[in-house]
Amino acid sequence: MNSPPRFNSFAEFYPYYLGEHSNPVCRRLHFVGTSLVIALLAYALASANGWLLLAVPVAGYGFAWAGHFFFEKNRPATFTYPFYSLLGDFVLYRDMLRGKVQF
Repeated sequence: MNSPPRFNSFAEFYPYYLGEHSNPVCRRLHFVGTSLVIALLAYALASANGWLLLAVPVAGYGFAWAGHFFFEKNRPATFTYPFYSLLGDFVLYRDMLRGKVQF
């Protein structure tokens, strides 16, 4: 098994991240999951219901990991690069909204 590549910055990591998300269904599932994360966080803050925060990782990772396991057929970058991967999810979300990455 090959050792995972090393990255010195998020700028180095992001092209790798995009390559791990080449399947459009996987990207769409990430978009849905990240949308739910944002909505849950906003609602939890607005309603002062901290219990809703328990649903945040389930919503975000549930959709994303389904995209990887069933459509992309690869291992989520979260397991090797947790911080860069989380940041990548939000940058991908922004890039999809801006039309830089296709839905």
